[in-house]
Amino acid sequence: MNTQLLLDNLRAIQDFPVPGVNFRDVSTLFKNPACLSEMSDALYEIYKDKGITKVVGIESRGFVMASILAHRLGAGMVLARKPGKLPAKTIAEEFEKEYGKDVIEIHADAISSDDVVLLHDDLLATGGTMLAAYHLAQRFHPQRTYINFLIEITDEGLHGREAFPDGVEVTSLLKI
Repeated sequence: MNTQLLLDNLRAIQDFPVPGVNFRDVSTLFKNPACLSEMSDALYEIYKDKGITKVVGIESRGFVMASILAHRLGAGMVLARKPGKLPAKTIAEEFEKEYGKDVIEIHADAISSDDVVLLHDDLLATGGTMLAAYHLAQRFHPQRTYINFLIEITDEGLHGREAFPDGVEVTSLLKI
């Protein structure tokens, strides 16, 4: 994987969405065809032999690569969204974010106990959003659950990876 290409195209925005947050804007990676290809290929290589049957994309930036990866793996795509955005019966999980509380939901029929699930989001900071998605997925008792991020923030004293239980495979393409 061409890590430098991705780093060179990743935009950082100071004090967004609140003062003190250095927001990593992955939309600059998505708009660049070479970056999109690099990320798609790298994710596919990590997960091609894991038996993934469902990829859960976390709202909203997680939808992009989760959809691409689900297609490449021949898996289904599941949306994890904010409350009120999914039309059918849902299950929900409340969690703490870096700058407040939030809730995430998925459809109540999205995953089965036969599934091998990959949870995907753009960024790991504190891990709150993904931990909530992990807890939602575990309610379905899937065979196995993997977690992936495009970017893992390690330089700001954040320890998001520590939020996940031992034995859960967590990967990220870039560590910053």
